[in-house]
Amino acid sequence: MVRPIVPAERVRWDALMRAHHYLGLQALVGHSLRYVAVVGNAWLALLGWQAAALKCTARDQWIGWPPVLQYQRLPLIANNARFLILPDVRVPNLASRVLSLTLKRLPHDWQAVHGHPVVLAETFVNRACYTGACYRAANWEVVGMTRGFGKTHTCYWRHDAPKEVLLYPLHPRARRWLCDPKPHPQWRTPMHAITLSTKQMEDLHQRLRQLPDCRKPLGLRHPFASVLTMALAAVLAGSRGYTAIAEWVERLTQSQLKRLRARFNPKTQRFEPPSEPTLRRVLQAADAPAVDQAFGEWMMRMTPADEPIAVDGKTLCGAHRKNGTQVHLLSALLQSSGATLAQHEVPQKTNEIPEIKTLLTPLDLQGRLITVDALHTQTDTARYLVEEKGADYLFTVKDNQPTLHEHLKALREEDFSPGAYHPRKSPRTG
Repeated sequence: MVRPIVPAERVRWDALMRAHHYLGLQALVGHSLRYVAVVGNAWLALLGWQAAALKCTARDQWIGWPPVLQYQRLPLIANNARFLILPDVRVPNLASRVLSLTLKRLPHDWQAVHGHPVVLAETFVNRACYTGACYRAANWEVVGMTRGFGKTHTCYWRHDAPKEVLLYPLHPRARRWLCDPKPHPQWRTPMHAITLSTKQMEDLHQRLRQLPDCRKPLGLRHPFASVLTMALAAVLAGSRGYTAIAEWVERLTQSQLKRLRARFNPKTQRFEPPSEPTLRRVLQAADAPAVDQAFGEWMMRMTPADEPIAVDGKTLCGAHRKNGTQVHLLSALLQSSGATLAQHEVPQKTNEIPEIKTLLTPLDLQGRLITVDALHTQTDTARYLVEEKGADYLFTVKDNQPTLHEHLKALREEDFSPGAYHPRKSPRTG
């Protein structure tokens, strides 16, 4: 039988792994689970699972996900960091049997302990020491080799001992789910948050420095662009509300604060993060349309050129104009993360259809795929996207356009061949 250890067994498990595994044991990184294979009261084997490797080219190429999705969905991968058959245990096919039993229960155990699922397992085998035969016997797939680097805290170092990369899908659709821009409905919100790297925050800061400081000049302590950058990074990471944003900013390191040009206190010799009231004042004083445009342009540069953009409209609950009418917004969003690239309020006396051009005009859409709902399935919109913006489009056709709907239903599958027409030459809906 294979089962997770109970808390009272943690000391024994760690001591055995430290004493007998060729890598020893300092700690398991991030979310982790420790398993033991037993017969009666006798321990036969130990397995340790931890958070996935931050970067692994062979794994990432096999999955095929873009960088933004990679950092969002790494928690959906579990890494088999340690596997040990205890000394003096001699049971035929024990290793592959233990692996098979563990993989069957791993998704359920991970969900129960950590509150979110895992859909893919990974491991790294040092071929100089082991063949990895037990993983192959348990139907793991070899996808390539590592580059021979190790990671300690935030530093990478070359050890010149590349390892074999093996993967095991814990669900038949694991690969598709990890790549799908639309997250699975059962995944919790933290899966969709975007954590920017220090370099990405620094790039965003450079973009926001072009915006004028809208605050009154008296008593300013924190640079406007620095505070705005930290606030936007916190929101992308999932913070909601001024208090949550302030708590996220408080956790930035001195190195990150320095690179974002945060205020330096000569008395303490430390860089200081802005307080909650400062964040509130900056966000309230900022020119929202200018910030939206600058942020959207930055997001466009940071995302792969082939990442689709969705246009969607929504009525804001509880938001009313002075005359009592509700506020309706039209937004352009990245499909992979849901991050907003541009946003435009639809005037009271019109609708979304003519306003889509106003929304998309500031964005560089060359070569992008734009998806819209059935309301925007219009010839003028198609012509605008293709001829003026150099974009492709995917339109939805419903019964509100009965003639077009019937014509499309009559088409054969081969009529939709990618080579049947060139979208740059003739806008057409489908």
